[in-house]
Amino acid sequence: MISKILIANRGEIALRVLRACKELGIATVAVHSTADADAMHVRLADESVCIGPPPSRESYLNIHQIVAACEITGADAVHPGYGFLSENAKFAEILDAHGITFIGPTAEHIRIMGDKITAKKTAEELGIPVVPGSDGEVKPENAREIARKIGFPVLIKATAGGGGRGMKVARTEADLDEAISTARAEAAAAFGNDAVYMEKYLGQPRHIEVQIVGDGEGNAIHLGERDCSLQRRHQKVWEEANSPALNVEQRMKIGQVCADAMKKLKYRGAGTIEFLYENGEFYFIEMNTRLQVEHPITEAITGIDLVHEQIRVASGGGLSVRQEDIVFSGHAIECRINAEDARTFVPSPGTITHFHAPGGLGVRIDSGAYQGYRIPPYYDSLIGKLIVHGRTRVECMMRLRRALDEFVVDGIKTTLPLFQDLVSNQDIANGDYDIHWLETYLAKTSH
Repeated sequence: MISKILIANRGEIALRVLRACKELGIATVAVHSTADADAMHVRLADESVCIGPPPSRESYLNIHQIVAACEITGADAVHPGYGFLSENAKFAEILDAHGITFIGPTAEHIRIMGDKITAKKTAEELGIPVVPGSDGEVKPENAREIARKIGFPVLIKATAGGGGRGMKVARTEADLDEAISTARAEAAAAFGNDAVYMEKYLGQPRHIEVQIVGDGEGNAIHLGERDCSLQRRHQKVWEEANSPALNVEQRMKIGQVCADAMKKLKYRGAGTIEFLYENGEFYFIEMNTRLQVEHPITEAITGIDLVHEQIRVASGGGLSVRQEDIVFSGHAIECRINAEDARTFVPSPGTITHFHAPGGLGVRIDSGAYQGYRIPPYYDSLIGKLIVHGRTRVECMMRLRRALDEFVVDGIKTTLPLFQDLVSNQDIANGDYDIHWLETYLAKTSH
């Protein structure tokens, strides 16, 4: 059984993992850079270790420092949260070599799903529906032939990509060379790998993802889907569970497809299989072999603590529930609160002079922020998540409107005003949006 967990992350996710550990009676170790010495997860952990200066590569991405912190404190497991080292196969292997449990999937599964081409091939072999596209890397000399076979418009994507980098659309054959050249240059700059592949470009899809958990022994379950279609520059802003676009039959069908695939793979831990959804069809995009930022909305509608499940599986205890035991209840929405200007999205680091979080039935705040906390300029601008649950989507939306009105963060700019606009929008109220909706809306309202 795991007795002490080092949390290799910062901010709200580090605090989230810490809370789960305390509920399970497991000792905790916080690691932090010098910029995060006063962070809430550092204050609340049983022990803390400074692992370096502010730059991530010298602290939160420094594998040697994290392993050393484990050895100093006697931590026998590491929870990576999300981002940083959560999908780093080398990190998982190094921990294993030191006899430290990595709370996540195997290095092999991280590696398989970390490469977009291999992930797509694997998904297809496991029976998961995929977007029509190239069989592998696209070279300039075979690009036209592949594109004609797929049919324009096509999407050029970096094989090692993420977050929209190394991703370009070619609407006609005349656009193809420039799209490939630009995507390869962006991919090389961002990931050190200029390989790209090609997929059919879907015009107005929704972004649907399915939450799965496996025990590594051939048992796996799904916990329904989340709709993450409201995005800006391929970054999720607002998420819902369940999706307003799916009915019960569609939900259970795609969920079972994903669970069956993970059984075949003998996947261990939590993971998310992401799709584009258009005209009643699902098309695999990628699999994230970690906890997702938006996992709390799944917890809200199922009552299952995903971090508890991760720790239980990593300890060899298997899954706590069977598929037939899972009951989906109500509707949940998450808003990602960033320290950014709500219109320009320029980061706004600084000191929070006043912080008041909303409360009441069905309202959850995941945040490490507090009055007097200084938000450093070195990291992701996410400072908190507002998660609201209601018996129906209408009730959830009304509760969200009320919670947003209560939420006060002074001293810095935040994206709270954006969500106050969105919760009052008729398209959002109707659940009538796709992955392009938010950027179109922002373009119309920016003047």
